[in-house]
Amino acid sequence: MQWYLKVLKNYVGFSGRAQRTEIWMFILINFLITLLLAFLDGMLGLYNAEVGVGVLQGVYSLAVFLPSLAVAVRRLHDIGRTGWWLLIAFIPLVGLIVLLVFYCLDSQPGDNEYGPNPKGVAPAVA
Repeated sequence: MQWYLKVLKNYVGFSGRAQRTEIWMFILINFLITLLLAFLDGMLGLYNAEVGVGVLQGVYSLAVFLPSLAVAVRRLHDIGRTGWWLLIAFIPLVGLIVLLVFYCLDSQPGDNEYGPNPKGVAPAVA
């Protein structure tokens, strides 16, 4: 839960780097909250079949849009990529697979142009 709250507190922080744990824990908790809200929407009759989303779920999705975007950009920074790589998601199927692979890659060791390594790992000296 601390990772989720960390992302929410840094909701417009697009600079810096984010570890794999930070984004994956945010995605997991976000998914569980969305499921709970979808269930509540259905139970309370707030689900709109035409739109495909309930009121509670829709409000929550709008509330976490910026934090989701910010943590995704910081995660890309952690592997040495610019945040513009998020636009690859607009390529059907292939784009999401590429982003999934990027999210699974390990951090660049040491500092990079986006800041110090959040793991505190020193670069390997050859």
